[in-house]
Amino acid sequence: MLVPSHIQTLKPYIAGKTIEEVVHEYNPPRISKLASNENRLGCSPKAREAVNRSMDQIMNYPDPASKLLRERLAKQFGIKTGNVITGSGSEGVMALITRTFFLDTDEALTADATFIGFVVLANSRGIKLRRVPLTSGYRFDLEAMAAAIRPETKVIYLANPNNPTGTYFSRKEFEAFHKKVPEHVLIIMDEAYFEYARNVADYPDSMKYRYDNVITLRTFSKAYGLAGLRIGYGFAHEDIISNLMKVKLPFEPSTPAQAAALAALDDTDFLDRSVAMVHSGRDRLYDFLTSKGLNFVESVSNSVMAIFGDEPEAEAFTLAMLKKGVILRRLPAFGLPNCVRITIGTPDEMDHFEMACDDVLPV
Repeated sequence: MLVPSHIQTLKPYIAGKTIEEVVHEYNPPRISKLASNENRLGCSPKAREAVNRSMDQIMNYPDPASKLLRERLAKQFGIKTGNVITGSGSEGVMALITRTFFLDTDEALTADATFIGFVVLANSRGIKLRRVPLTSGYRFDLEAMAAAIRPETKVIYLANPNNPTGTYFSRKEFEAFHKKVPEHVLIIMDEAYFEYARNVADYPDSMKYRYDNVITLRTFSKAYGLAGLRIGYGFAHEDIISNLMKVKLPFEPSTPAQAAALAALDDTDFLDRSVAMVHSGRDRLYDFLTSKGLNFVESVSNSVMAIFGDEPEAEAFTLAMLKKGVILRRLPAFGLPNCVRITIGTPDEMDHFEMACDDVLPV
């Protein structure tokens, strides 16, 4: 057989609808893309300028070691450059982990209703993936996950805050969990939405828990607004990083991506504005959903998950909003068929969401 069975049966990651697709299908007078958890404010002007300047070097291969960016990240977080790796988004680093550490007999452990990217990567490697249900509050059940660890478990994937639910587990929960994890088991702490949760009192910033078997993943795709450039990074013990570097594609991320990331780190004002917009927009969305009698899960990320009575109701709502130009993300692929994820947009986009929703769900 040319294609292994685990690839033939693999369900690929399917992204939300693009603006171009919605224009082609429905051609609404206005579009607000609130489906993909992007930064609707855009990106730092400094990052744009850095990308333009980098075009002078576009004929040359990128720095294969991302030296300047890794040094900058190491300085910011008080670690050594040897503790830092970059990749094409945090998912790129995740792909390195699956290629570097898994043997055919190993298995991975994660939760239901979490980031599909890890599920796809684990399944594409052909290793066994076991998933533990979320709690009734749509949170990672770390106690149940610790109990599910077996001798074959090589990697545990945790998303904090979780995508798509927006929930998080606390410092106390993580500390209790880590004590039960064998030293040889690698814990991936996916903190793609870290910037939105960093000021939550009991949020366990993994950089304060530099355990040898924990790798922190973060990205410039969310709060920094660089999703289109695909650049992320990871922090881990230097032995882990050195082995990941052996497997890493030699010329990623691209020159413009590295330049933009360096500039974005220096624009703390833009980052603060991005986070503040999400926080205020999230509170506004809570009030609006409550006024509509819709159930939702409180979030510490840049989206809110609304809960409908059943899948047909969620599907009908999403389609009706789409026809009015508001792109939302239904969640059957995450195992949440009756739920819809709403990205926090700009004030104008949230105006559009509310007006469309008033038409779709009149009081």
